[in-house]
Amino acid sequence: MERSAANILSTGKWARITAWTVGVILLVMIVIGIWASREPDVFWVNRSADTESAIVGYSTVDTLIRVAETLQGKNAGYLTNDKLPPFVFLDNIPSWELGVVNQMRDMGRVMRDDYTRSQSQSKEDPDVAEGAPKFFYDNNSWVFPTTESEYKDGIRAFISYRDRLEAGDPDTQFYARADNLREWLSQVEKRLGSLTRRLGNSVARTRINEDLAGDAAAEAAGPQPDTVSVRTSWWKTDNIFFEARGTAWALVHFFRAAEFDFAHVLQDKNAEASVRQIIRELEASLDPLRSPMILNGGGYGLTANHSLVMANYLARANAAVINLRELLDQG
Repeated sequence: MERSAANILSTGKWARITAWTVGVILLVMIVIGIWASREPDVFWVNRSADTESAIVGYSTVDTLIRVAETLQGKNAGYLTNDKLPPFVFLDNIPSWELGVVNQMRDMGRVMRDDYTRSQSQSKEDPDVAEGAPKFFYDNNSWVFPTTESEYKDGIRAFISYRDRLEAGDPDTQFYARADNLREWLSQVEKRLGSLTRRLGNSVARTRINEDLAGDAAAEAAGPQPDTVSVRTSWWKTDNIFFEARGTAWALVHFFRAAEFDFAHVLQDKNAEASVRQIIRELEASLDPLRSPMILNGGGYGLTANHSLVMANYLARANAAVINLRELLDQG
């Protein structure tokens, strides 16, 4: 009897120790998860390395580098490809990272195809040609080569281009023209338009199929239904929301850089106010989130719908982008 009682006491002791250990581990993981899920602050864009003379293109290149560095240097680093707890259970910050990566890719592509080339048949810059494809590497690769290593290679290539630009190398150019800026704005317009639609689908159920509207001779490869189901899954609502936050965060920096590098173009078109309006709407979309979770209330329901609030800001920013493109199209 005495031995049995001792065994019971010993078993109860180890059960309590195990319970406390598991509780402490879970608490630590929760704290780390909250810390890792904090979005980085918006940083101020550099006009040029030398404050006495502005180098055309320096702000855009330097901002792209710093955005990519912030992506990897924020709390807990780059998380999309992490496979260990607690990071594997986090999906909001990886969605935020996807929004940033998409903007890095768009900017890298435009720099390679337009900003650094005087015309369509011009030779592309070797560093930009090497660095831009690095950002298109699989953003979820955790085996060699890892996503981080490829992005770092891209950063190094753009740093080399920036240094040559700063040194005044005659073979290193950045062409701040209206047509080049329009090319980038066309990419921004598509991204914001897509995100606005996906955010709005948090309450929409179906939409009229207008894929072939406006062209009587248009055809599609397959049959086209009259209505299309577009309702966003409840499990995906927060992912789209944070992807939009990441997109807005990156665009705030790129538009601030465009204010510097395309200052004469914007002044000539009297378009400075349009850029400031875009930046204002994007900054408003980055206001601190006061709710512990993304709410998905109905359009006229009792609870908030954070997706619709974000969609409002992005739709207003996109409208300003469209107006800016129209101004740049004018002679």
